[in-house]
Amino acid sequence: MQLHFSFQNKSYQANLLSPIDISLSMGPNGDNPNAFFINPAVFEPIRVGNFVGSVAMGGSTNCEILTLCAHGNGTHTESVGHITEERLPISQVLNKFWFVAQLVTVIPDEKGCVNLLQMQQLVISKEIEAIIFRSLPNDEDKKSRIWSGNNAPFFQSEALAYLAGLGIQHLLTDFPSVDPEVDEGRLSAHHCWWGQPQREEHGNVYRVSPEDPRFGCTITEMIYVKNDVEDGLYALNLQVPHLLTDAVPSRPILYSLV
Repeated sequence: MQLHFSFQNKSYQANLLSPIDISLSMGPNGDNPNAFFINPAVFEPIRVGNFVGSVAMGGSTNCEILTLCAHGNGTHTESVGHITEERLPISQVLNKFWFVAQLVTVIPDEKGCVNLLQMQQLVISKEIEAIIFRSLPNDEDKKSRIWSGNNAPFFQSEALAYLAGLGIQHLLTDFPSVDPEVDEGRLSAHHCWWGQPQREEHGNVYRVSPEDPRFGCTITEMIYVKNDVEDGLYALNLQVPHLLTDAVPSRPILYSLV
């Protein structure tokens, strides 16, 4: 099964039978990474009267209640509603799900940061809508890493302002956040990405208009890209559920382009 499409006057072809899943799973026997000391996701059978939603426990069907926080339990995609006063769910800002994306590999500096100079030295295609960052080292244990309290790597806010200036709409990273774990609530890189004023003090809030040029941009965090996936251009299918909140568990899938 082949996908044929054109973007910015160029034709592309992707083999839909060879997906590259770069999401991390949550739940029983899942990857279950953790960040920001958020409780692990809980999957438990529903109980209503004498009914239990577990065939293994004697029920007629499996029916589970899920308790999770997308921001700390696995791969998730955020809207600008993550930093605004009003509720701006993903479904309100993300209205297309296929993109031309570029995968790049970076090494955080001695401060654990991907800085502006590193970003400027990358060869970034002018024909992409999304950029995917794989960081080194990239051991398999990153998939289930406990990031909480361990000073995870992050992006310098100026580096994301630079990317936003290139017109890139969607950013995907294997970091648990584009900002430092502890930053006194500033979220400077988030604000730069969405083109919003910086918080002068914790508690400032902003309202964003749909006419804002960065309104439809997203951030996807806690992905994992295997080492054998080569840097370059891909078709990206960003799969998200229709949940009315600022961040949802997501499943980004890559397809090699020819």
